[in-house]
Amino acid sequence: MSVTGDYSFRPEERPTFAGSPAAPAHPLGRRLGYAAVAVLVGVASTLGNALVNVNLANLSGALGIYIDQASWLPALYVAFNASANLTLVKARAQFGIPAVTCTLLVAYALAGLLQFIHPGFTAAVIIRAVSGMTAAGLTTMTVYNLLQVFPGRFRPLALITGIGLTQLGTPLARLVPVEMLALHQWQGLHLMEIGIALAVLAAITALPLPPSERAPAFQPLDFLVIGLMLPCLVMVCGVLGQGRLLWWVDTPWLGWALAAAVPLFTLAWLIERRRERPLVQVRWLTSLDMARFAAAALLARVSLAEQTYGAVGLLTAGGLINDQLRPLFALVVLSMVGGIAAAALTASERRLPFQVITACLAIAAGAWLDSDATNLVRPPQLYLSQMLLGFGTTLFIGPALVLGLARMLAKGPDHLVTFLVLFSITQNVGGLAGSALLGSLQVASTHWHSQSLSEHLVASDPQVVARLAASGGGALGQALGREAAVLAFNDVFLFVAGLALLNALYVGYVTLFNTLRRRRGS
Repeated sequence: MSVTGDYSFRPEERPTFAGSPAAPAHPLGRRLGYAAVAVLVGVASTLGNALVNVNLANLSGALGIYIDQASWLPALYVAFNASANLTLVKARAQFGIPAVTCTLLVAYALAGLLQFIHPGFTAAVIIRAVSGMTAAGLTTMTVYNLLQVFPGRFRPLALITGIGLTQLGTPLARLVPVEMLALHQWQGLHLMEIGIALAVLAAITALPLPPSERAPAFQPLDFLVIGLMLPCLVMVCGVLGQGRLLWWVDTPWLGWALAAAVPLFTLAWLIERRRERPLVQVRWLTSLDMARFAAAALLARVSLAEQTYGAVGLLTAGGLINDQLRPLFALVVLSMVGGIAAAALTASERRLPFQVITACLAIAAGAWLDSDATNLVRPPQLYLSQMLLGFGTTLFIGPALVLGLARMLAKGPDHLVTFLVLFSITQNVGGLAGSALLGSLQVASTHWHSQSLSEHLVASDPQVVARLAASGGGALGQALGREAAVLAFNDVFLFVAGLALLNALYVGYVTLFNTLRRRRGS
């Protein structure tokens, strides 16, 4: 049976809503093909941006900019990724999945070519913006391909597995040799991004999804709301990316940017609240149930910044470079795959909250294990803790998505945009906020520990005198700074452990409360 030929879809095979593909019965060979495409698309959705993030310091030198300017690149990616679902859900419904996805991939490849035609910071900004929108589209495509793999009642596994696959980009980026990316002023990186876009384009063209239903979707006011929300998110993400580098209270434009974002958000909110067919269902968004969901998802994503900021920052402070972290992140990839498998194998409607609780406890345990680090810590000492964090990442995000989607389906498909935007903001902007929070805590804690340690360095101490005689005051100051930084990272790890534990307790409380309420009602 050709997926694009004449075929009468049974009711259970028809698309769930406009813009989603049909799900007919496929032979085993085609199911395996869709699974392979899903793995490629899922990893590709985040790998390009992850390659930039993990090499940001070196890339900033090649672009001739300071690190605070380079931090705009991940911030713009997050802003465009978080806002893309405002457009893409309706675009797929109106123009079809192939047209939207292929347009994004071609734009991504052309943006990569721009670095060869007009290299520099401007081209890098354009690539990251297009990459953010493309990643949002590819995340959905990962799930859509997996919906062709899992039949009937097993289709929730497509959500769990698909969103888990998109988390593999960051640890896999740590495994790519820097020398390969840095060839000819980082042209290797740009070629890899172009290759990613073209490989995905070839895969989805070779094995297209079944057809979807199309219907007029956009309204004129939709574009006004999108036009208000995008600059709002750009400014918020820019502040989160720059705040810990320029420092929050020392840079006036950070405050002005937030002040400008408030009226944009308020105006978009008021427009949506008064529309008959809003793009974002703001009344549902502010309900107690969704507020609880958003809080739990956001707290978990902030906790997960321990791996991307905390552990890597600790090892970098110890003088290690990216290439020395490969064995550690190879194990993290394996643990993430284990988390996806565990989430899929144990998935059920009753177990979803307990999966989230287990994931939070794994994150708390991993962060707590890291909290007694010294300046002699090397990757082998972090294998267990970082594997726990990797496992917790993919065990958390899939069940969390299914929990939220169940609430959306109870309201109807017109709430899909709202849910996807909310989930994207809690995970993407939440990750950026997590790095900003942990980074700010680490900087403040370093200053405190540095002052505390310096108070114990007195000129009459024989050990201090011997150290000064042997290496001089500069070397002693550097050693003190390194020790203060390590102690500050330990404070960060303890904070993350407490945050993750608090989140586990909160989800447990909400689960118990809802269970008792249902029993009382019955």
